Parts: sequence; C-alpha cells; structure tokens
Amino acid sequence: MIRVVIADDQTLLRGSFRVLVDSEADLEVVGEASTGIEAVAVAERERPDVVLMDVRMPDMDGIEATRLIGKDTRVLIVTMFDLDAYVYDALRAGASGFLLKDTPPADLLAAIRVVARGEALLAPTVTRRLIEEFARMPAAPQTQGLKGVTGREREVLTLIARGLSNMEIAGHLQLSLATVKTHITRLLAKLDARDRAQLVIAAYESGLVTAAR
Repeated sequence: MIRVVIADDQTLLRGSFRVLVDSEADLEVVGEASTGIEAVAVAERERPDVVLMDVRMPDMDGIEATRLIGKDTRVLIVTMFDLDAYVYDALRAGASGFLLKDTPPADLLAAIRVVARGEALLAPTVTRRLIEEFARMPAAPQTQGLKGVTGREREVLTLIARGLSNMEIAGHLQLSLATVKTHITRLLAKLDARDRAQLVIAAYESGLVTAAR
C-alpha cells in the first residue's frame, strides 16, 4: 500500500484528491495539510511514501516544506503555476516530480506510483526548463561536489543526466542491469540524493555535465 499525504490550502481540492487517491486499491491517504508547516508535521508523524505538495500555501510555501521533509518521503509538486523558478527550486529542494493541477486524474495516480518507486517524474517540458536554468548558471569546476565518486560512477551519472534509462545505460556501458542499479544506489548515497532528479541536478551543478554538450 502506498501511503499518501495531501498538502494544499484549498479544502475542496484536498477533498477531491483524497477521493481520487482512496479510490485506488493500492493507494491510501493517511493525512492532509493546509499549510507548509502542517505538511512537514504530518509527514514527520505519518511517514508517508508520497506527499502531494502545493507550492503556494500559508505560513510556509511548498518549496521550503519539501526541503524540510525527510528524504525517505517522496514529494510530488502539484501546482497551478507553470513557472521556471518553481521547477528548478522544487527539484533542488528534493521534489521527485512536478505536475500541473490540470493533469488528468489517471496521470496523477500514475505519477504517485512512479515517485513512490523512487523514480523521478520529469516531463519533457520540465526537463527543458531545468536545462535552460543550468545553461544560465556559471560553469562549475568538474570535481565540485563529486568527492568520492568513481570514474565509472561518473559515467553512469552523466548518462542519467542525459535522460537515459537503466536499460539504456547498461547497453551503452556494456554492463549488466544489476550493476547499473548498484552504481545508482551508490551515487544516491554518496551524493545524499533522494532520487534520479537530484542526481541530474548534481551532475549539472558539479560541472560534470553542461547544458551545452
């Protein structure tokens, strides 16, 4: 069972999300929050698998709440505001995905399952915005932030940042799928990353990968 917390300041929308999520046999809403502070408190108390997080809420916004939630809980940002700053800031804060509130219900349910598995949910439009943001940033030294990462792990990280799947990485590097998964697990630990989305960010911010190449 995937345990879900819904954080949104609109009571009607929270109720709609609850009905939708609870209609699925493998999903269960275990808490609600109407502010960012409440979202952090409920997440700490319930230890959900996924938090559906609004961006604009009273007391504390969803970006800061995401930053404060433990990395064992995945955060899926669901907002009305398709703004570049939100995309970058949300993912940098540790969000595993980013969806607009007009996303079809079936796609929202699928997104919850994706991030609950520890995968990142980055739609093509989100990925483009993220890369554009990195393109505006000053280039970083190649080794910055990658202390302890081996040469092979850097190769894997580069391909993750390019959007390759585990199977594609395995084929490209002529490794077994199990070996690729082991490298990714070690990268997550070494870079203190929540999931693939944060690995992508680490690859760009370290200078290992740039938007230009």
